[in-house]
Amino acid sequence: MRPNYISVLFLLTLLSAGFFYFSQKSNTSDIMVETEEENDQGEFLTPEHPLQIEYMRKQDYPGSDIIIEQTLSPESNYQRYIVSYQSEGLKQFALLTIPNGEAPDTGWPAILFNHGYINPSVYRTAEKYVVYTDYFSRNGYVLLKPDYRGNGNSEGDAEGGYGSPSYTIDVLNAFSSLKKYENVDPNRIGMWGHSMGGSITLRAMVVNPDIKAGVIWAGVVGSYPDLVYNWHRRSNTISGTPSPAPTQFSRRGRWRTELIEKYGDVTEDNPFWQSISPTSFLSEISGPLQLHHATGDSSVPVSMSEKLQERMEAVGKESELFIYQGDDHNISTNFSTAMQRSLAFFDKYVKGEQSSFHQGQVPAHLDYIMMGFGHNRDGMHRFMNDN
Repeated sequence: MRPNYISVLFLLTLLSAGFFYFSQKSNTSDIMVETEEENDQGEFLTPEHPLQIEYMRKQDYPGSDIIIEQTLSPESNYQRYIVSYQSEGLKQFALLTIPNGEAPDTGWPAILFNHGYINPSVYRTAEKYVVYTDYFSRNGYVLLKPDYRGNGNSEGDAEGGYGSPSYTIDVLNAFSSLKKYENVDPNRIGMWGHSMGGSITLRAMVVNPDIKAGVIWAGVVGSYPDLVYNWHRRSNTISGTPSPAPTQFSRRGRWRTELIEKYGDVTEDNPFWQSISPTSFLSEISGPLQLHHATGDSSVPVSMSEKLQERMEAVGKESELFIYQGDDHNISTNFSTAMQRSLAFFDKYVKGEQSSFHQGQVPAHLDYIMMGFGHNRDGMHRFMNDN
């Protein structure tokens, strides 16, 4: 009897061990399949990266009350202030302009103005882009130009606009703050961006569905492969000082090396780089785009705006591209024309009225216009006659 007892006990032990082994293997297999399915979809859930568009869409950008910190000298038909708001617990400063007179019943239309790169240590809230902001401010818009964290007196570290989402987060919190500001119509807010500010504008528009329309001048609006391989900056003409190229060894360019080491080579078919490129999400952009770029731009290649125009057309989204022959990064020679077009675009898509500016007013030194509305390519290239 004793040997039989031992045999039965041994058999039961083997059966128990076998059951435990195969159940664990089955669970592990299920987990691995689930992980592989997630990776095939281009999702990196462990951990998610804060630059990923889907990750950014899941976050909250509550903004705060806008506090007037300083009253500046007024202009002829609008008031100027330095104000503050909160972004991730950081006090951020911004320029705020408000038209004189009684606001419309629904409130003033508004423009959130995203400036390009200026050395954060020399940036000042009420300096630079004065002529740009004035053009919109005197034409019936509330305007808010945020500093971004670490720029000027704004709290936080200046992390740049490409390897970190922090500047876009500050802009999205500024947008929420502007929506609830008194006498602003929360349903009529557009966004303007120049250079790096154009990149921020595009990212914001694929994250927040409430941005009515965007205008981008000389924007860094390529995919991440474009940014890494096809972009060599030489100067920042707004600030008058060189804009250092973000090499892999510099603080501003270190993100490239770190992300490549973690997620692999920067290619158009790498799911991670797709997941952080706003250009991969244009089918869900919040509104129409107007793009401006000059062929003589030595800071950002005109091909970035041309490719973005093509991508917008490919997904059937409304956009238009104006190309200025021989002009510079700030579109200095054609500044008045570009501003008139920008205002007309905002008047149509944000304010909700047609502008008095007509294409017949285009000066002769503008060589051609590229325009596209979804897949409609008719008349995309139009050569202008001398006026």
